[in-house]
Amino acid sequence: MPIKVALAGAGAFGIKHLDGIKNIPDVEVVSLISRDLAKTQEVADKYGIRHVTTDLADSLAIKEVDAVILCTPTQMHAAQTKACLEAGKHVQVEIPLCDILAEGEEVVALQKQTGLVAMCGHTRRFNPSHQWVHKKITAGEFNIQQMDVQTYFFRRTNMNALGQPRSWTDHLLWHHAAHTVDLFAYQAGSPIVKANAIQGPIHPTLGIAMDMSIQLQAANGAICTLSLSFNNDGPLGTFFRYIGDTGTYLARYDDLFTGKDEKIDVSQVDVSMIGIELQDREFFAAIREGREPNASVAQVLPCYQVLHQLEQQLGA
Repeated sequence: MPIKVALAGAGAFGIKHLDGIKNIPDVEVVSLISRDLAKTQEVADKYGIRHVTTDLADSLAIKEVDAVILCTPTQMHAAQTKACLEAGKHVQVEIPLCDILAEGEEVVALQKQTGLVAMCGHTRRFNPSHQWVHKKITAGEFNIQQMDVQTYFFRRTNMNALGQPRSWTDHLLWHHAAHTVDLFAYQAGSPIVKANAIQGPIHPTLGIAMDMSIQLQAANGAICTLSLSFNNDGPLGTFFRYIGDTGTYLARYDDLFTGKDEKIDVSQVDVSMIGIELQDREFFAAIREGREPNASVAQVLPCYQVLHQLEQQLGA
């Protein structure tokens, strides 16, 4: 039986999910939700989705919908995740799970109560480059001493990944730092016990810090230094340096290199090279197998506890 999916958010990330799902057998997107009906219809027509709406509640009322993927603005994530679980639907919410810790804790409590699959889009756990490193760690062949991470964008105006105006404001701490804070604890195999942050000037119109620096330490002693900027005029993206006891590895999106810049072939790590598709495959596999997915809301909650602590430090 195919898993029937409703997808909320027909923007840049929603389209990445639709492209990934095309490669996954026995999954069908049957409903598309987004705020602009005309644009939503246009995307639905392209992907052969028969139901469109501007209201998530309409899709949750469709009995055949088994699962929902939320690619909506950050501020809506926790409330919409809870609405999906209350409607009896499995749910995958894009990163971040929340931007207020208490709301994330409510999601985790509700998931436990319902027993439904609920996961968060922490894509770095699924990217082949990071999976390759993770496999080396779990095999006992590599232990992280330090991670050095740069998350750099040039976003002085409120645009999305497609260069279109955003209806909401992105956030270095709650969105972009979430990827690395979670990945560091996941790869170190050890909880974060120390976290410090400083931020640069607040943007006069966006009202957010455009630059940030974060230090982390895991219980096992591993450390992480994370630099984030919306002011960086190229190169753009997130660049990870893993410094370990038996080697150094550089992860640039789905590519992996040694510390001497020799390319490592990660094409055989998983069935696809696309992190979002692999993330979706895990979501649907967990539903079929009745198990907790990698990056379940419960697994990623400690990340948001750290972000909350950092927000308190920054006096936000």
